[in-house]
Amino acid sequence: MIASDSRSKLSRTLIARVGLVDRWIADASQVRDRTRPLAWFHAPSVGEGLQARPIIEALRRALPEVQIAYSFFSPSAESFAKTLDVDIANYLPFDSDADAHALMDALAPTALFFVKLDVWPKLVSVAKRKGVRVGLLSGTVAPASRRQGTLSRAILHEAYAALDVVGAIDAANGERLRGLGVANDRLCVSGDTRFDQVWKRAASVDRTSALLRELQSDQPTVVAGSTWPADEAVLLAAWPHVKRRVANARLIIAPHEPTPEHLQPILEWARERGLSVALLKELTGATASDGSTLPLDSDSRNPNSPRRAVDVVIVDRVGVLGDIYAVADVAFVGGAFHTAGLHSVLEPAAYGVPVVFGPSHSMSREAGLLLQQNGARSVATREQCEAVIVEWLANKNARAMSGARAKEFVQSELGAADRSLQLVLRAITL
Repeated sequence: MIASDSRSKLSRTLIARVGLVDRWIADASQVRDRTRPLAWFHAPSVGEGLQARPIIEALRRALPEVQIAYSFFSPSAESFAKTLDVDIANYLPFDSDADAHALMDALAPTALFFVKLDVWPKLVSVAKRKGVRVGLLSGTVAPASRRQGTLSRAILHEAYAALDVVGAIDAANGERLRGLGVANDRLCVSGDTRFDQVWKRAASVDRTSALLRELQSDQPTVVAGSTWPADEAVLLAAWPHVKRRVANARLIIAPHEPTPEHLQPILEWARERGLSVALLKELTGATASDGSTLPLDSDSRNPNSPRRAVDVVIVDRVGVLGDIYAVADVAFVGGAFHTAGLHSVLEPAAYGVPVVFGPSHSMSREAGLLLQQNGARSVATREQCEAVIVEWLANKNARAMSGARAKEFVQSELGAADRSLQLVLRAITL
C-alpha cells in the first residue's frame, strides 16, 4: 500500500506542475498591487505550514497593507493552503533559474521566507540578484540531517550564506545552521512557532461542538493520531491486553491516510475481537472532508447510538485530529514505527495529555524534550505499549502528573510567533 501511495503522491506532484508558472503569472496579474510590499512564505508541507500560519496571522495584524503569497511543495498541503489568509497561493515550481525569474517578476516580492529548512538555491540566488531579502523562520537542522553531509554542504552553502535573517528554533539548531553557511550576525534563536500554533488551537477548541459533543465519554480514552500500519501493528496487538486490564477503555484511532484500504483492516480487526466499532461519520453524521462517503462493506456499520459505549472509533476524515485530542486521557502518536518519522506530539501535549510513541523519534526535538520532562514515553514492543497505556489509564495521579508536565513544556516554548514576526518586519523594512 505504501508504494502505491508514494506513486500517487509523485503523480500528483508532477501533474500539479503542468502549466504552474503560467497560473502564478495569471493569478498575480489579478491580485498583485505593486504599490504595496509583498511577503512570500514557502512551507513545503502541512507541518511547515502550521509553523508559518501564526507568523502570517501576526503579520496581518501588524501590517494590514502587506500582501502575502504562499507556496508549498507537497500535494498534502494543497487543501491546507486554502485555509490561510493570503492573497495568492500555489505549488512551488521545481528549482530552476527560468521559473525562479518568472515567479519573481510576477510577484515582485519585498521579502521571501522559507519555513523550517527547505531552502531552494536557485530561488535564493535569483531573489538576491533582484534585491529581494530572504529569510528562514523556525530554522531546524536535525543532528542526523543529510544536509550536513559534505556534498549537501557544498551545494547549499551559498544559499544559506545569502540569507538575510534567520531564526533558529534553539541554540543547537542555530549552531548547525552556522555550519551550513548562515552568517553569525544574521542568526538568532527565535523558537519554534508550532508551539504557539498548537497552544492557540487547544485554548480555543469548542468542546460543545457537534464533533466533540458526540465523542465525550466517561470511558478512559486513548486517541491514536496519524498512525501508519506499522504503528497499528503494535498498538492493535496491545489493545486486547489493555482491555483485559481496563475493561471500559476506548480507542479512537485516526490513521494518517484515512483511505478505505487503510480503514478496512482496522474495522475487521475490531469485529474479529468482538469489539464494538464505529466510523466517526456514523457517530456525527459527517462525511469525508471532500464530501464523499467511503465505500466500506455494510458489516462495518454500527447500530449503536452515539451516546452508548463504543470500544473503537475510527476517524475517517482529515483535519479534525487536533480537536479530537481534547477528549483523550492518553495519546498515541504515530510515525515512530514507520519510516515517515514521528508526527506531531505537541498537539496532545498542549491539552495536558501524556503521549506514547514508538522508538524512531531521534529527528524530533520536541519528542526528546517531552521524554526528558516525563510528559511522554517511548515504546518499542507490544508489551511496553500495553504497560504504559495501562499505567496511565489506571493511575489517575500518574496520568495527571505526566500530562501536566507535557502541558508545561509547551507553555515554556511559547512566544516564537512574535519573535519571528520581528524578523519578518525587519526584512520587509530593511
